Amino acid sequence: MKKYLFLFALLVSSILIAQKKSKKDTLGPTVVNVITSYTPTIADAFKIKKNPKIVLSKNAQKKKLTYQIFSAPVASTFVPKSGVVKGIDVGKKERLFDNYFAAGYGNFNTPFVELFLHQNQKFNNDYGLYLKYISSENGVRNTPLNNGYTNIDIGAYYLQEERYFTWKVGLNAYRNTYNWYGLPNLTFSTSVINSIVEKQQYSSYEIEGEILFEESYFDNIKSSLSLFSDNFNSSEIYFHLNPKFTFPLDLINRNWRKDVKLNSKIEYLKGSFKQNYTDATDINYSFLNIGLNPTVRLDWSDFNFKLGTKAYVMFDIENSATDILIYPDVQVTYPFISNLANIYIGAGGDLHMNSFQSLSEQNPFVSPTLFLTQTNEQYNLFGGINGKFSSDVSFDIRASYKSDEDRALFVRNNSKSTGAIQPPLSTPFLGYEYGNSFGVFYDDIKTLSIFAELEVDVTKRLVMGGNVQFNSYTTTNQREAWNLPELEGGFFGKYKNDKWYASANIFFVGERKDLMYAGTFPSTSSVQTLDSYVDANLNGGYHFNDFVSVFVKLNNVLNSDYQRFANFNVQGFQALAGFTYKFDF
Repeated sequence: MKKYLFLFALLVSSILIAQKKSKKDTLGPTVVNVITSYTPTIADAFKIKKNPKIVLSKNAQKKKLTYQIFSAPVASTFVPKSGVVKGIDVGKKERLFDNYFAAGYGNFNTPFVELFLHQNQKFNNDYGLYLKYISSENGVRNTPLNNGYTNIDIGAYYLQEERYFTWKVGLNAYRNTYNWYGLPNLTFSTSVINSIVEKQQYSSYEIEGEILFEESYFDNIKSSLSLFSDNFNSSEIYFHLNPKFTFPLDLINRNWRKDVKLNSKIEYLKGSFKQNYTDATDINYSFLNIGLNPTVRLDWSDFNFKLGTKAYVMFDIENSATDILIYPDVQVTYPFISNLANIYIGAGGDLHMNSFQSLSEQNPFVSPTLFLTQTNEQYNLFGGINGKFSSDVSFDIRASYKSDEDRALFVRNNSKSTGAIQPPLSTPFLGYEYGNSFGVFYDDIKTLSIFAELEVDVTKRLVMGGNVQFNSYTTTNQREAWNLPELEGGFFGKYKNDKWYASANIFFVGERKDLMYAGTFPSTSSVQTLDSYVDANLNGGYHFNDFVSVFVKLNNVLNSDYQRFANFNVQGFQALAGFTYKFDF
């Protein structure tokens, strides 16, 4: 304790002494002159005057390598063979041109003209123009009405390649003229024949566009807008948008090396007819479909799977109805004989938009009085075998069973005229009201089909093949599947060498059923059977040089007077010859 007190006293005393001394200290004035600060430079650095010398030890020095070669004879097993080098005959390379012009003329006063102009410019753009014209006059026997036709097609496009995508825009138009010449088996007076205006003309104008992407989730986008009309003030507008996407599954899981394909679709159809076949009441229709179709392909062992579905939201705008439809889209393929034959099974379905334009392309003799609705292909089950018997023979055998709801069937309209002279009418009959046009009926139909196809490469220059299909229909409301054949098939052959080319196409269509009326509209009816027919067509040509060639086309070589539709006989033997000139600008 005394020790701590002593230390404390010593500390206090030292502090007091220091305070006394600080009072006596004074700071005298001092002048400090700063001339400059020192900034070193490289020149001030100390430089080594000698280079270091490295002395290697004896163990680190390189040793001189000495070697010797001991050669020994080796018996050669190579025995040269004399022979001739064999090559592959790939034929003469065909010269391609950007443009061509073709013209010809045939019997029944049939002129033919076709033109295609195409040009490439720098900066990866491309544009072209297409034109085709053909017509024929009164080549059908056993009808007093005009039965010729005229087809005019014209189109143009422009394509541009950008860095990450390519876009294309096109304009297409056609004007087709036909005649309702298929009068029923009635006795028409001369005055009635002269009063019939049998001409029908279809006009279509379309603008279309497409964008193809590179290194993007978008594969491509297609779109089109078309206007369709006829001579009887019928009109129709159709819009179609089809974007396609690809989504890689490795974004979700790195081990998944597959892509999901998504095909989407938007369709809009709106149209009207000025009257129906019964009275002057107009017909209006309007539909909107929005669809999605995702699919993915997977491999397991030797099996290949396509898994997907189709889903639609369907709007019947005119009738204020909405429906949701879902279909399967699956297929399984298995190579039961490696590299030779595959067996496959699957299931599908779809929603089909029926339009005035699409129906008139199938049957140009329809009346502008159609009731339109969509066809619901509820399911389509199929399976078959395809492959090759050898490298030169390929085949496909397939069976399917499908169910269609509201499938469109062409049925001949009944005549409103008896054919005899009638008193003047306040509203005269129109050109399609004499039993010489077709309407559309709808029915729920189940179809069993068996299809077989064979193609043979006889030589490198000759290819032949054929197919046959058998159909069995089960209707719900209609007595028959009107104008649908139960048996149809075809045969084709193609031959080509450096100068000559030729092809043959022969097809067979079995019996079909249509309505036969007992009197004028509206009357009871019975079933009419249309005979089966065979139609053989040949064409060929000769190349004088790379620029000029001649051709000949022979249609209906058997000169058959068959009926494609009830009372609509076709032209007999037809021959058309002409030339083609190919050139570059």
